Amino acid sequence: MATTYDWTQRKIMVPEQEEIALSTTDLRVFYNGTKEAIHGVTMAFPKNEITALIGPSGSGKSTYLRALNRMNDTIDGARVTGEINYEGVNINDAKVNVFEVRKQIGMVFQRPNPFPKSIYENIAFIHRREGVKDKKKLDEIVETSLKQAALWDQVKDNLNKSALAMSGGQAQRLCIARALSVKPEIILMDEPASALDPISTMQIEETMMELKKNYTIIIVTHNMAQASRASDNTAFFYSGDLIEYDKTSTIFTQPSLKSTEDYVSGHFG
Repeated sequence: MATTYDWTQRKIMVPEQEEIALSTTDLRVFYNGTKEAIHGVTMAFPKNEITALIGPSGSGKSTYLRALNRMNDTIDGARVTGEINYEGVNINDAKVNVFEVRKQIGMVFQRPNPFPKSIYENIAFIHRREGVKDKKKLDEIVETSLKQAALWDQVKDNLNKSALAMSGGQAQRLCIARALSVKPEIILMDEPASALDPISTMQIEETMMELKKNYTIIIVTHNMAQASRASDNTAFFYSGDLIEYDKTSTIFTQPSLKSTEDYVSGHFG
């Protein structure tokens, strides 16, 4: 028999004495005008930490993540209300330049999506379009970004080879390097290791943990072991609601709610 949970209960961490990189206030996402997929989520993300969003399929965690850099704007019929607060600005305001938002809040998707170009051009071409013509400057951007993504040593002698020939793990780290090359403050990751083998998954996690020295990372994952290993904070979503949000050590050892305990222990339902 399925366990009955009281979904009206909430335990939402309020970060104290921590610098906040991003926060949302009463954030709601609607599809097709009236279908509410995210129900008034208010939460804050501490700077230079990794926050994992967990929950069953359909819980709204990826929808919420995509709202954070206005990616839902690309979906016909989607509407987002409430505030997304970044550096004192509500970036959900229609007057805000969404392209500038995405430079500051980058996205790495579930499946690696390198462009059908060389490894070098996967990073450089974005900057060429922005008007960077100096070869030395482009070389520096490519090298720095690949080093940050822990990929430089593997590809430095093959920069002119097609990115489509890379392994899944390398391709995903190239996508991370591409996101880093525009110098964002925040990196959103939507299940970045779900299509990868265990070794590549561990490499992605190691890269994330190194990157948090300079970036704030928000990751959606179905992998409870990954959330417990790699994140500082964990938020549990269910049916569009934020149910519990706390330090990862607390969520996985002493959660406040039975529903959270059952989900992270695999006894949910």
